[in-house]
Amino acid sequence: MDIMARNNVKVAGRRGGVPMVFAHGFGCDQSMWRYVAPAFEDDYETVLFDYVGAGQSEMSAYSAERYASLDGYAQDVLDVCEELDLTGAVFVGHSVSAMVGVLAAIRAPHRIGTLVMVSPSPRYIDDGDYVGGFSDADIEELVDSLDSNYLGWSSRMAPVVMGNPDRPELGEELTNSFCRTDPEIAKRFARATFLSDNREDLPKVRIPSLILQCSSDALAPPQVGAYVHRAVAGSVLTLMRATGHCPNLSAPEETITAIKAFLSAGDP
Repeated sequence: MDIMARNNVKVAGRRGGVPMVFAHGFGCDQSMWRYVAPAFEDDYETVLFDYVGAGQSEMSAYSAERYASLDGYAQDVLDVCEELDLTGAVFVGHSVSAMVGVLAAIRAPHRIGTLVMVSPSPRYIDDGDYVGGFSDADIEELVDSLDSNYLGWSSRMAPVVMGNPDRPELGEELTNSFCRTDPEIAKRFARATFLSDNREDLPKVRIPSLILQCSSDALAPPQVGAYVHRAVAGSVLTLMRATGHCPNLSAPEETITAIKAFLSAGDP
């Protein structure tokens, strides 16, 4: 199957420049980067895509077995990189895609040269001294709610994820994005996301890495960003004024500024 069509790949920006791949989070698609990606087109070759099962991807290519874990989503990233023959790419992953990027970078380090993790979490469930933000019971309730009433769950959960209650249009956009996703696919992606544990993968990262941590985030509290920073050797942690889990939508200018400052300092 044609990877470009399968993942609805869109390439823009400076041809021949350092590639910059933007990966969306759960329940979203590449449109979530529309305020951020264009800011890099003068200097980078930007690549946007939809995971299989999201956005305008080829739904017929979806496999419940492949996408039962984040490894399947990491393979989507590597398939796109191989199709475009990308090397040394800057990978910008939002939310669960931050860990997808970690997996892809470990598997094919020549493809990804820099990681930018926006609101990352290697594990959502608390474990001993590790604070993920949720208990086992919380996640079990979340999954049960998904199974019983996905649309109802979306309308309740999306505004919490987005934060910024003074800007209800942002929560409404995320709700609509969740609701456009096939419920069965969304349920499987949610399990792969919220039941994942990628803590042991973080020390394997050997490339320049930026962690963007929002000051208040219902899904990835500040302790999580600090944990990722400690676990990834040489990483840079930037604490943002932005609140909520989606600064690419709620605070695109601050997100752009932080990424540009990091890339300029490292000159990848």
